[in-house]
Order: sequence, then structure tokens, then C-alpha cells
Amino acid sequence: MNRLFRLISLATLLLLTVQCHNPKTQKSGGEAANDTLVHYADLLSITRHDGFTDVAVTNPWDTTRLLHRYLLVPRDEELPANLPQGTVVRTPLEKTLVYSSVHASALELLGALDRIGGVCDLAYIKTPALLDRASQGKLVDAGNSMSPDIERVMELSPDAILLSPFENAGYGRIGKMGIPIIECADYLETSPLGRAEWIKLLGLLYGKEAEADSLFAQIEQRYNALKEQLEQSGSRPMVISELKSGSAWYMPGGKSYMARLFADAGGAYPWSENGESGSIPLSFETVFNRAGEADIWLIKSFNVGQLSYRALQKEYAPYARFKAFRNHNIYGCNTAECNYYEETPFRPDLLLQELAALFHPDRFPHYQLRYFQPLAE
Repeated sequence: MNRLFRLISLATLLLLTVQCHNPKTQKSGGEAANDTLVHYADLLSITRHDGFTDVAVTNPWDTTRLLHRYLLVPRDEELPANLPQGTVVRTPLEKTLVYSSVHASALELLGALDRIGGVCDLAYIKTPALLDRASQGKLVDAGNSMSPDIERVMELSPDAILLSPFENAGYGRIGKMGIPIIECADYLETSPLGRAEWIKLLGLLYGKEAEADSLFAQIEQRYNALKEQLEQSGSRPMVISELKSGSAWYMPGGKSYMARLFADAGGAYPWSENGESGSIPLSFETVFNRAGEADIWLIKSFNVGQLSYRALQKEYAPYARFKAFRNHNIYGCNTAECNYYEETPFRPDLLLQELAALFHPDRFPHYQLRYFQPLAE
């Protein structure tokens, strides 16, 4: 059981973010800002030019610099003369290696799963269509995303590789193969709609621009309408998340992605005034002193089905001192059985609706929970 609790929230940490400036005023080479395609994302800028589209990804760890610049050129056209410096990507992509199940799920939303030739970490893929292709030998399993199988990647010969960048992380032999590496820094956005807006880049890459624009417009409308509705709520229940891991309890910073969602869903977050956009390590005593009277407690785990009030108390008896424990108002998300991490990054409207229903059940009496379930006794 101790091992189970140590695993709780580890996957969540990959989603925790850093504070970023707006790249729309940080075009390289002194280029004037002329970005009309991106409105929420802080790390992504897309500018159209004759013959190519300029995509700039701001470095999340040093926002005065670019992480990468891509020049998207239709594959059936000649390269424009005097292209600026950057990685040329011929579009639409036809056969890609996709490291993350999050981006594979986004491509499913766009109807572009057939453009995925290979994946990493196949054991964590839940998309039925991809699993069917894998069972038929039509999908290359490139192995662990931290150390892909070079021979399999060479055999696949993808026209691009989609992955999530990490600070100071090199790509080894993969980075020397001459294959465009699309660094999808969407997980480092602090705004739910900002992260979802990266689907516009995927649309441009895969020739699904109209589909991406239409999908995002629907997500944006639904998210903002629900947010506006919840702003009229009189009550704002206090919410906390996850469990302590070792000596620290990692809470979302006040400027983080999850803190924004809590606020937009009509919840009160005890660390909303905190200026961090990543996780903040806290002692149990600090959490209890500030949030012992929290109304709702949310926990995500790869196998939260093994969690229960009894198991929580057995793991760490002081958990029982929390109001949410005493009132049996703890909800768990079993990420081994639901598509929380696959769906919610590019469908924040679904997660906002879920949180809204948890925080204000009287306003959504007929909502069926999609990700979180009441903790077992």
C-alpha cells in the first residue's frame, strides 16, 4: 500500500507548469507581431507568410528565447526563397512517431490517427483504433519514450517526431537523424484554453486546420460559457488535491493550470494567492493548518480503485482529521481506467464541467461523473 501512495500524483507532476511571458511580442529577428491564429497560448505563436507558416515556440525555462522555430511548407510546393532560419517541416505530415498518448488522443479528435506510424510507451496507449493497428502489425512500437529503440525508428523513417520537451534534455541519436522534432510544449501552458489551443498547430501539421479551428471554437465557447455561469455562484467550496508523497505534499501553485481550473469551476483554492505556476512542496502541518476545513478533496492515482477511507487512514492516520475525510467528501480519479490524462489536456471544457458538478452538485443534478468517483468506504 505504501508503494501505491508513493505513485499518487507522479503523472500529475508532468502537467505542472512554469510561469511564462507572452511570446506574441517576442518574435525573433525583430519581426513585428502579426499573430491572429493564437489567442490563449503563451508559448505558441503562428504567423502566416506567402508560401510558408512560421511557428515559434517560446522556451518555457527562459522566455527571452525561442525553444524552436518551425517553417511549415506544403509538401507539394517548392521551398520559398530566402526562408528564415528554422526547421523546415513539409505538411501535411503523413507518417509520424508520436511519443505521448496525449497527442495521439488529440490526433484522434482531428481524425488523423492514420498519420501515426509509431508510438512510444505502447502499454499506456488506450486508444482502441491505435491498439487495433498495433495488434495488426501496422503500428511501430518504438519502446520507452525516455530511450526509444533507434533501429525501430530508423525502420519507420517518420517524416516528423512529436514529443514533449524537458529542460536541458537532449535527444541523443534521435536528434541526429535529420528528422524534424516537433517540441510540443503545450503541457507547460498555465491556461487550460492555452494548452487546448495547441490543437491548432496539430491541425496545421496534419492538414486538418479547418477541423482544429472548428473543434477549438466549440471548446472555447463551452468553456467560457460555463465559466461565466459559475461566476454567478454565491458559494465557493474550498478544494484541495492529491496526497503527501514522502515528507512533502505537492500542491498546485496559485498560478498553475489546476489552480486556474479550480477557480473557473467556482471553487476556492487555499493557495490561490501563491505566485508559483509549478508545484509547491508543503509539509502536512502546513496543508492541514490552512486547508484542514477544505470541503472537497480530489485525488488522482494510477490505481485509485484500491483507495478507500480505511486505506487512507491506515496509510497516514492524520488524514482523518480533514473535514473532507470526516464528511466523506473525497473523490478519486483512477487514471488506469479512465482517459483523464488523454482527454482533458485538449478538452478542458470536459474537466471544467466535471469540477463544476463536484463543487456545485445542486446546479448540475443530472451530470454523470466522467473521471472522479466518490472514494470507497
